[in-house]
Amino acid sequence: MARPEHYLTIDQGGHASRAIVFDQSANIICQSEIPIDTHTPNPGWVEHDPQQLIRATFQAIRASLQKLGTDKKYIKAAGLATQRSSIACWNRNSGAALSPILSWQDRRQAEWLQQFQDQSERIHNKTGLFLSPHYGASKMRWCLDNITAVKQARQDNDLSIGPMASFLAYHLIRQRPLLADPANASRTLLWNLETQDWDETLLQLFGIDKDILPTCQPSSGNFGQLDIDDLNIPVTVITGDQSAALFAWGTPNPQIAHINIGTGAFVQRPLTKIKHSNKLLTSLTYKDDTYHCHALEGTINGAACALQWFAEQHAIKDLEKTVADCLSSPVTPPLFINTISGLASPDWRTDIEPQFVGDGDIQSKLLAVIESIAFLIQRNLDEMENSVDKPDRIIISGGLSKLDGLCQRIADLSRIKLIRPQAHEASATGLAYLVAARPLKWPGYKDSKTFTASNNPALEQRFMQWSKALNKIITDKT
Repeated sequence: MARPEHYLTIDQGGHASRAIVFDQSANIICQSEIPIDTHTPNPGWVEHDPQQLIRATFQAIRASLQKLGTDKKYIKAAGLATQRSSIACWNRNSGAALSPILSWQDRRQAEWLQQFQDQSERIHNKTGLFLSPHYGASKMRWCLDNITAVKQARQDNDLSIGPMASFLAYHLIRQRPLLADPANASRTLLWNLETQDWDETLLQLFGIDKDILPTCQPSSGNFGQLDIDDLNIPVTVITGDQSAALFAWGTPNPQIAHINIGTGAFVQRPLTKIKHSNKLLTSLTYKDDTYHCHALEGTINGAACALQWFAEQHAIKDLEKTVADCLSSPVTPPLFINTISGLASPDWRTDIEPQFVGDGDIQSKLLAVIESIAFLIQRNLDEMENSVDKPDRIIISGGLSKLDGLCQRIADLSRIKLIRPQAHEASATGLAYLVAARPLKWPGYKDSKTFTASNNPALEQRFMQWSKALNKIITDKT
């Protein structure tokens, strides 16, 4: 009888550290989740405690290994997926954190970044990104300018600064590597899509020395062994959470649009080669010795975090039940201009406050927030059609994809068949596929639910009104 193979996936998200073990057929053997806190000490600042994050990650891994018992010997390899635009500073010798984890949602340097506006086209051509405080360069610069411990470490030649994935890999892997994978390095505004390395011109522009950054490496390799007890589990894949999500059902198909909805929402179209858009991101989602995949990507910052924002504003205790009630309610909602954590693609604005257009009670306003997520997704799907053909179908995943009412609205607006596989959490499943070295046999859309577009003139009318209102606000602000 063939020896079974298990794959350990470590998924570091905005709300929790998770460790999930998969078998060769993409079945979950066991999983553990440890929550982490998010801190907002000032408006526009979003942080995590680095020590809590490391501790929670190790706790999640150990809890899953404990559930496995003696079967942990079947774990062949492990992989790490993280939020891509979060950054950290640490001592390269001791590993001590020198800064908070500055979340991808953090926008503290938005005003400072405006001085480079005349360089935005050149930056986009090199990086595939737009000039946004969500990406790493401005966060790194803030740490270098404002944190005493970072300044001292730089002076002592002890400083490492880079993606959160690099910081976590340093602590998780026994050999203490200083490395950056393409998916995470490419979210810094410092990484060149063509050369697949740090860009000297951009480093000089933002005043960041190359010697304090991790070394750029492919997504897959022999990175070392997981530093867990006396186990010898090799870490073979490091990538971003949204990048991994593309691979949940095997090698991505360019004719399929992928939507993953969690704290934020991300709309991706796989590409076989680099393609630039005037308003969307271009990403290298994965690279190994024999294969690479690019993607055209739209980003919505305010998905689950927008619902959480509203719940906190109105002291809603059971948000999940309240959202479900809203989606089944016949009320006509007002419109919500969803700029929670900033307005991302295709508009790229940080200067517009969230606001309702029209009035309503708490339930109708919450429904407006939910619909705004669908509207922002459709705005990105519409923009994508300027660069690539309309997709044959949409695959949706992530925590909010469990909401049938949201899925149906996306299908109705896009007029594209939408498929929701049973595995809502695509990032971990896609990471398992990559850790398993992209096997030829990998389950497709198991036990999926299909949402077929229906005629919904009221929703289409609200989307048109919402688009008109948003466009007017953007014009008035310009």
